[in-house]
Amino acid sequence: MAGRLYIPQLDLARLLPGLRQETPLLTGANVAPRRTLTHIRLEADRTCTRPVFWGLTPAWLSVLDHAPHCARAESLDARPMFREAFGARRCLVPVGGIYLWKLQPRFKQPFLVTRVDRAPLLLAGIWCRYHTTLTEHTDSMALVTVSTNDFLAPLGDRLPALIAADDAQRWLDPGTPTEAARALLRPAPRELLGAFPVSRRVNDPNNQDPACAHPTGPMLRWNEQET
Repeated sequence: MAGRLYIPQLDLARLLPGLRQETPLLTGANVAPRRTLTHIRLEADRTCTRPVFWGLTPAWLSVLDHAPHCARAESLDARPMFREAFGARRCLVPVGGIYLWKLQPRFKQPFLVTRVDRAPLLLAGIWCRYHTTLTEHTDSMALVTVSTNDFLAPLGDRLPALIAADDAQRWLDPGTPTEAARALLRPAPRELLGAFPVSRRVNDPNNQDPACAHPTGPMLRWNEQET
């Protein structure tokens, strides 16, 4: 499950031409749920950036710790708050990588999953809004996860679904039928992602220094010749 994100400075204008960066990208070396991050959504037929709370928080939710930070792609229709957001309010979260933990005999070794070329990733998400007053509101989101591919499965069984830049508009557009949007939610190709071990400092979300994302070993990547 995606419980921590690496969000460095990213060239979003190059990744998504025409994107309106209404707010600056919120960065962090070790971003945990229940924090504010930047998401991309469609407003008046234009893609734009907005801050959002990571943890889907509908108006009726009474305990903030119960706000889900992830939603399984296979279960988007099972809960009304997921189903309604999936149909009407899909978003993207731009990141540099996703932390996963591999179980070792005496500890869990953190890994940072990135594209092998270290290009940005666009993570699939859903968002909701509730009004705190007549004029003020709060937006929140959850990442949509899928099964990991067989290469990354030893590091964890779930990862956020990746949306290609060419598919971003289709994913974001509420006019896209849910079945067409659902077809974009699939495990990443084996050759797209790699993972390298990082410092166990990342285990503590209070540690936000860049060293959290520095490799401590070589990148693991899929090699067709070795299969």
